[in-house]
Parts: sequence; C-alpha cells; structure tokens
Amino acid sequence: MMNMPIKHTTISEEVAFSLLNISAVRLSPSSPFKWASGWNSPIYCDNRLTLSFPEVRTLIKNSLINNIKKEFPQVEAIAGVATAGIPQASLIANDMGLPLIYVRPKHKEHGMGNQIEGLVVPKQKVVVIEDLISTGGSSLKAVEALQNTGIEVLGMVAIFTYGFEIAAENFRKSGVKLITLSDYSTLIQVGLSSNFIQKEDIDSLENWRNNPAEWTK
Repeated sequence: MMNMPIKHTTISEEVAFSLLNISAVRLSPSSPFKWASGWNSPIYCDNRLTLSFPEVRTLIKNSLINNIKKEFPQVEAIAGVATAGIPQASLIANDMGLPLIYVRPKHKEHGMGNQIEGLVVPKQKVVVIEDLISTGGSSLKAVEALQNTGIEVLGMVAIFTYGFEIAAENFRKSGVKLITLSDYSTLIQVGLSSNFIQKEDIDSLENWRNNPAEWTK
C-alpha cells in the first residue's frame, strides 16, 4: 500500500518520494538485494516502473525537460541510452519537438551493425538521457559512442544517482556535465521522513554508499 504524500519543498524530494511510493526504489537494509556485480545492497532501483504511473511519469518527464532547457538551451536532439533511457528520451523528444536517437551498449551483430539508431548528424548538439547512474561507466560509453560519430554531447540528464564518488570522478574525467533529478542522500532523507525506513537504518545505508563492495547488512 502506498504512503500518503507529504509536502516536499524541492523537485529532488518530490521525485525521491514518488520513486519510493511506487516501489521503483526499495530500501531494505535488513534484507539486502544482490546486484549482478555481486555486491550486497540495501537498495534496489527500477525506474522503468515509473512508466506505468502517469502522474509520476509526467513529473519526471517535465522535470527532465526543465533541466534540459535550463542547462542545455542549445540542444538540437535527444539521445536515449538503451534500454531504460529510451522511453524517457522518447517522451522528452516528443514534447520538445526534437529528433530522437538511441545508443546500444555495442554494435548489432546483424543488419547494418549499428550502435546508434536514428539519424546521426555530425556536429549536432545532443543531450543524453539516462534513468540511473551507478558508477557512470556504461553511461559514459554511450557518450563516447556518440562523440566518435562527430556528435557534440552537451551533457547528460538522469532520474537518479547513487552518488558514488567513482561516478563523480568518472564524469569529471570525461568532462561531461551530469544533471540528476534526485540522489541517494535525498532519498534517505525522504525515506526517513515518510516512514519508508527507520532512524536505526541510517548508519547502515550511509555505510553502503561509502563502501558498497564491502558492505554487509
């Protein structure tokens, strides 16, 4: 059963609450999830679930668009990162009346062998759309693929970031500007105030973000 909404003063808080409220993000420090990397994690994030909730979907779409208009006003096209970034990019490109392309993790092994789908225009100014930032590795590989075709990547906007230092460092090294709607610290704050977690969970959740590879419940 979803919690009743409370008043939030920022978009970051509103997005965090919405993700928790529809269980797109789940916090479970006492019964952790297992990631594909082998890490134990007190958090599981699946932002694709937001697509099934029109109010949340619209909140995220409009917030991403507002950030694009503010931070990257010269944008000429939108690029989605496969797979979860594609539907968000599609919604944004449609509302902004801009061309849409998307980037696969690697070249197709059949047909034209494309890694980028859609019309590639060298020197075109593009904003990349992601749903989730962990280490930033796969996201920045998509940026590199775009840049290798001559596209000018203005930056990236995403729904949520875990806030790992390695991600911040990877984006700094790449020179790619990253804007996210919400982040792990805000999520914990909202989770506590909205009773998704308890005060005694905070230390464990913070310890995971600081050292996820060695975290235990």
